[in-house]
Amino acid sequence: MNDRTLFKYLLFLLLLPIGLAFFGSDRFRYPCQNPENWDKPICQKPACDVTRTCPEHVFKGQRDPRLGMPNDATTNQPVQQACAPQGAVCGK
Repeated sequence: MNDRTLFKYLLFLLLLPIGLAFFGSDRFRYPCQNPENWDKPICQKPACDVTRTCPEHVFKGQRDPRLGMPNDATTNQPVQQACAPQGAVCGK
């Protein structure tokens, strides 16, 4: 192979991921991750509860985005840790 052919392959390998990132659309693993589907029957119980793809299942461990931004009253409260008695170290 000559240098031109190698350059063409290198250019293609560089432009392919850039093109996919630029022209690719938003993709969701589950249909209920897409906010446009939250009111559709597929994301309403009991249909989504069987497959565990309801928004409350998909966003488990995170704040449900349907609730909007958290208000400051709930975010500024200190988190209490449960410690074992008898002087256990609680990560302080």
